[in-house]
Amino acid sequence: MIDWNIVEGNWTEFRGKVQERWGRLTNDDLDVVMGKYDQLIGKIQERYGGDDKISKEEIRKSIDEWLASLEEAKLDDL
Repeated sequence: MIDWNIVEGNWTEFRGKVQERWGRLTNDDLDVVMGKYDQLIGKIQERYGGDDKISKEEIRKSIDEWLASLEEAKLDDL
């Protein structure tokens, strides 16, 4: 799985992929996030129903699955 530090360090490259995965996030949301993991979790909660609809643990799992899929796609390109 891709380490989050790689995402954070290359945010301009990853932000489009983040927006593809979580389409309700706006450009302004992604400007605020700036690659910060906890900020991304908060914005996903905000856009996908509020704190009571989706837990941080569910979001973390979703992010981990997304990162794993990016890694698989990278390996498929080799």
